[in-house]
Formats: sequence, structure tokens, C-alpha cells
Amino acid sequence: MDSVNVQTADGSRSTVDLTAIDALDANAKGRILLAGDQEYESSRKIWNGFFDRKPSIIARCMESGDVVKAVKFARDNSLLLSVKGGGHNSAGTAAAEDGMMVDLSLMRQVTVDGRKKTARVEGGALLSDVDFETQQHGLAVSAGIISHTGVGGLTLGGGFGWISRKHGLSVDNLISAEVVTADGRKVTASAEQNQDLFWGIRGGGGNFGIVTSFEFQCAQIGTEVFSGLIVKKFADARKYMQFHRDFVRGLPDEMTVWMVVRHAPPLPFLNEAVHGSMVVIVPFVWLGEKDKGEELVKPIRSITASHGEAMGMNPWVNWQSGFDGLVEHGARNYWKSHHLTDLSDGCIDAILEFASKLPTDECEVFIPHMEGVPGRVSETRTAFAHRRTPFLLNIHTRWRKASDDEKCIRWAKDFHDRTQPFAKGVYVNFLSQEGEDRVKEAYTPEVWERLVAVKKKWDPTNLFRLNQNIRP
Repeated sequence: MDSVNVQTADGSRSTVDLTAIDALDANAKGRILLAGDQEYESSRKIWNGFFDRKPSIIARCMESGDVVKAVKFARDNSLLLSVKGGGHNSAGTAAAEDGMMVDLSLMRQVTVDGRKKTARVEGGALLSDVDFETQQHGLAVSAGIISHTGVGGLTLGGGFGWISRKHGLSVDNLISAEVVTADGRKVTASAEQNQDLFWGIRGGGGNFGIVTSFEFQCAQIGTEVFSGLIVKKFADARKYMQFHRDFVRGLPDEMTVWMVVRHAPPLPFLNEAVHGSMVVIVPFVWLGEKDKGEELVKPIRSITASHGEAMGMNPWVNWQSGFDGLVEHGARNYWKSHHLTDLSDGCIDAILEFASKLPTDECEVFIPHMEGVPGRVSETRTAFAHRRTPFLLNIHTRWRKASDDEKCIRWAKDFHDRTQPFAKGVYVNFLSQEGEDRVKEAYTPEVWERLVAVKKKWDPTNLFRLNQNIRP
């Protein structure tokens, strides 16, 4: 074989000489992988098993210099280019079918400055990497809730988790970023340098370049938090959700309480007879003294009957990884999402209508409460918009067999349509492949216009198009 057949950015086919690929490999600290190479299969795999894409070329990078070389190679050969950090996005855009993948998964270094309370995080790091290093200093980065999520994609779309109501979104805590641009330059984006790019990467996704490192402001939370799960009976779901809607909006920012409607997993504190039955799970985190936290959750415990509960002072790293098993790699996933203007009675009825007929035992309805510090930030300060909506709705469809594809996707789409009247926009990180009109709904018109301008400046040929794309 003298050449490799590849997909180009314009949709046509081309060939790349092996001598050029060998030269790229020789000049990289990482490896250039082709089909059949030992690490190819593990490198191409992404979290969402619905997608089984096979890039023709994978640049498995070990440093930002490798990323620069890979971007220049893709640009010079007009290749369809994708970027994999943690590979965790539901839309599957991290893998370019027959194109070129830039794989950052070996770039996972995290460096913490305990005095400044900052963390420098490489673009391929996972949340578990960040949690482990920051917790050596009693610190945490405001980020997601599944420890095998990649920091990069989560941050570029916004990033929220258990401490966001008190400490802001991931993008609100981003101090600076090192970005490899479409023309192969390595630049710094911050409040002082390349301010337009810095604004765009804080919510605009991977449209403007490949971020090889992030610098975050950390929060001092200690090494333990008061947290737990209260599992409510589904028969009382409507009553509990009506209570929850009003209760959480009066809580201090230090308290985060969410809802998950699903079939009960085999939690050790639940009677085995409950396993697999429909329940409302109420997870919470309190950033404060245990006694005060116990007082705050009393109304949740008493409003309706519970199947069981578990709460106490938990190590942060344990809590952050406690839900990993529910969203392990390899299952088929399809997500639909809304920002909700309110959990009105009509919205609750719509949610319960579809939640009562989950197509598989792994599907769930996830309703995080978003108010707090993020909602007090201007909607134009970063590219993350819709900061004033109090709740998110994520319709998380998850299954194992390809024969269930149509059933599961149809349920999610119908559920999404049914709840549209109660929505205003969508969280970009929860989008599937839904087209430009839906991507626009992740932003306000003013923010979208600015994002297009940033795209025209930093990526005028749309090299970075395999994402929730903003065309120049």
C-alpha cells in the first residue's frame, strides 16, 4: 500500500501518500495510527457505542506541538478533521469517518498551584484526573458529574456540575487557554490576549481551534461534602415534582438538588424488590456543615414516601465517580434536551407521560436545577447563553441492541416535541446531530451573530466542522 484513501473536508475522496504520513509520524512525539496498527482500535473508540466510525488517519498526540503538526497536515491535505478529548459527547463527532482524528487522550497532565488555587489541565484530561490532583489541596474545578468525561468538550460547551450553583460554570472559571488555530498557530486566549477567541471558546464548542490546555480557577471545598440520594416512590412523582419545583428555587447556592426519573438501579440501600421499578431519584450536594445540610434535606425526606436513602459526609472523589457505572462506555446513546422556563404543572405532566414508558431500563430523565451564580452572569459575558432558565431537561436514551434504535430514538424525539412548549433553548453539550437551526437555539441571536464573526476570523474555511457547527 503506497497511499491511504481519505475523506476530504468538502465531501470528496482523496489519497495521501504513505511517505507523507511516515514523515508526520517521524516528526511527532506521539504516533500516527492507521487501520491495523496496534493502538488504532482503542484510539478510535468513543463513549457512545451508537457510532462506530473509522478514521483513515489518527494523530495520537503527546504534546501541543503534535497538535500543531496534525492540524497543518489536515489543512494542507484538505482532510475532514475531528478532535477527540475524552470522546464523551453524545453526538459522536469526535470520530471522523474515513477522515483524520486528532486524539488528545494521552495529554492528561494536571498541574495545581495550591497557593493561587489554579489548575492547568491538558486538553485530553478526564474529570477524574482533575479531581485527583486538585483534591490534594482540598480544591475542585467546577465541572461535570461523571468522572470519565473529558474536560475539554465539557468546558467548551459550558460545563456544569454539583458545585456550579455556588462557584459558576466551567467557562466562568476559565482563566486562559492554549489554542491551536486552523492556520496551525499556537496562541493564548484570555482576558488579556485574543479576547474574542477567549469569549468564543467559553460556550461556542470546538469551532475555533483545538484547546491543548486550560487554566482554571479552583474552588476551596475541602475533601468531603455532605451529599446523598433519596429515592422517591414513582406513584407520588407528580406531587414530589411540584414540591421540588418551588423548594429548590429557595435554597442557598451552596445546596444543589436535582431529579432523575428512571428504573431503580441496584443501589445497596434499596430493597431488592425495588430494583428495576420506576422511581424518582433525588441526588443532592451541600457545601457546608453536615448539621445544616441535614436540616435542608428534611423537607425532601418528608414530603412524600421514599424507598430508601443514603447520605453523609462523602469524599469528593468518591461522589464524583459514584454515578460512572450508570453511563459506562459502549452503550448506544441518543440525547434530546431543553432549557426549561419552569416546571409548570403542564410540563410535569408531559415529563411523567413519557417517563412512565421508558423504552429500556437504562433510559432516564435528568432534571438539574441551574440557578445560582451562573444566572447572575451577563448572558453576553461568555458564549454560554440561556443563563436565566431555572431548569434543564435531558432526555437520556440509552440501550444496547441496534434492533432497538428506532424505538428508542422515536421515544426521545416525541418526548422532546411534547415538552417544547415549556422550553427556551438547549444546552449545546446535550445536543445530538440535529442540524444548524437547533444549534442556533443554544444561543441568543446576539451571541450567535458574535460567534459567526469569531468563526470567520479564526476558522474561515471551517476546518473545525465536526462539532455543533457554526459556519463562517
